[in-house]
Amino acid sequence: MSRLLELMRKLGSDAALAAEYEKNPEAVLQRAGLSAEERKAMLEKDYEAIKRLTGLADGKFATNHLIRTYED
Repeated sequence: MSRLLELMRKLGSDAALAAEYEKNPEAVLQRAGLSAEERKAMLEKDYEAIKRLTGLADGKFATNHLIRTYED
């Protein structure tokens, strides 16, 4: 699993991490070890880039200012 996909799943299941992400997304993304391209996609909410970087299709992730992925 990619680090980006792993982080998205954690953001969807870990309330403390999600709250931290809302306050300081750059720090959470950096700590997760994401590439510059992955961090940019998340910060800009670039859904096409996120789909490409994770391999997820439409309908496999949801957003509400946070980008989250559904479990299979």
